Amino acid sequence: MAAESCDVVCVASWNADLVSHVARPMARGETVMARAFGISPGGKGSNAAVAAARQGARVALIARIGDDDFGRMGMELWKAEGIDTHHVEQAAGERSGVAQILVYDDGDNSIAVCPGAGAGLGARHALAATDLLSHCRVVMASCEVPVEATLQAFRLARQANALTVLNPAPARPLPEELLALVDVLTPNENELFELAGPGCAGSIDAAAMALLARGTRNVLVTLGAAGCRLYQSGQDPVNLAGRAMPVADTIGAGDTFTGSLAAALARGETLPSAMRWANAAAALSVTRHGAIAGIPTRAEVTALLA
Repeated sequence: MAAESCDVVCVASWNADLVSHVARPMARGETVMARAFGISPGGKGSNAAVAAARQGARVALIARIGDDDFGRMGMELWKAEGIDTHHVEQAAGERSGVAQILVYDDGDNSIAVCPGAGAGLGARHALAATDLLSHCRVVMASCEVPVEATLQAFRLARQANALTVLNPAPARPLPEELLALVDVLTPNENELFELAGPGCAGSIDAAAMALLARGTRNVLVTLGAAGCRLYQSGQDPVNLAGRAMPVADTIGAGDTFTGSLAAALARGETLPSAMRWANAAAALSVTRHGAIAGIPTRAEVTALLA
């Protein structure tokens, strides 16, 4: 894929998901029997990239993975999904990231992530992909990758007038420069409050406005089954209701939302319209087990919206 033909660039985390299905969350020191176990592709960045590709975007990655079986799993996945991997570094002698996931009978989950080789992703990787970043429409990232890599990629994106999308998960303090480079921030409710800091008194409106005041151009809060809400400076919030769907599990729903949003923006949808596409894609994703298996195609989202 030539740089000029790329729609979405993802500064991507990659890990293998080690998924155990248990009845409920465990107490400290407790052992429970799992009813099922599986190993599947994961990582917020990789999941979002696959979601964007399945929504019809031409996608490229900036990533760092281990030269191991899990790393080869990633390369095989991205090849199958038509994703450009020219800027994926395979680090010799290093392990790829791993996520240990517990899925509960109600569909919710808990996740512990060890980034492995992904912890070495840095500004140099973004700089090496300057041409790629200068010829795309949307650059997206999450907080699973080192902030230095995202910051450099977003600087280059802003210079090239590409849109930037940041999924701030897992939530952590972010530098003011990065927040000011974000066109669309996609936190869930918990991440929103952690980013906004004290003083918002549990108010989603106040927390979102606080982030807009710090330079972020748009804050799009995902609210799970309740849908999502878009905040833009000087405008009333735009609410979009959730869709009642049978829940298999919620793994990857947020990543599906972010990747589908990026794909819609890259093809020229307005932000409210792109939000509608992302909301529908995320709703479909929870009806199937696993992150990758749950990500719908554009045709499936089109059918749901129709």
